[in-house]
Amino acid sequence: MNMEINERIKLKVVGLTYSQIQSGAYALILGQVDGPYRIPVVIGAPEAQSIAIEIEGIIPPRPMTHDLFESFTHAFGIKLLQVYIYKFEDGIFYSELTFSDGDRQIVLDARTSDAIAIAIRTKSPIFTTTEILTTTGFVLDSDNVATLRSDHDEDSEMNAQPKLENYAIEELESLLAKHIDNEEYEEAAVIQEIINRKRNSSNK
Repeated sequence: MNMEINERIKLKVVGLTYSQIQSGAYALILGQVDGPYRIPVVIGAPEAQSIAIEIEGIIPPRPMTHDLFESFTHAFGIKLLQVYIYKFEDGIFYSELTFSDGDRQIVLDARTSDAIAIAIRTKSPIFTTTEILTTTGFVLDSDNVATLRSDHDEDSEMNAQPKLENYAIEELESLLAKHIDNEEYEEAAVIQEIINRKRNSSNK
């Protein structure tokens, strides 16, 4: 089923955007390391939120499922060696995770969204095949996919993002705390991105 390791292409998480294909879903963008290809993976809102809060460095008041899984593996001395996206069939990406306890390795099948959410928490490498990269990917000249950029229409509540750009950082941080307390992680991640952009601009 799997190809040899030297035929595997390393990927990185580039960002998240709203899916143009499936309503209520998101597109997780994976990028080829040191290469031009990008792979869009359609995932659900809960998985998108889990990935988003980790990307943005948001700490939820209570551990999410993927946080709990990470804590469990650490507690028992288990390490995630890699995530491997090994097949694409009927619009679905198939992934497996390779774990090690130091003595043996175990390979488990997983949804790609869950596998990526765990990989970014454990800082584990992500791989795919050349075939999947070329058949499902597209070429992008630069990394201009903004994490959690809203592509909703003008009637969407999320289209309030441009107005949020005018808020002071202190106001945004207060709003961020409220969203986190209410476990509204999607909105929190958008606000965190704006805060990061403002801080980066002020440091230039």
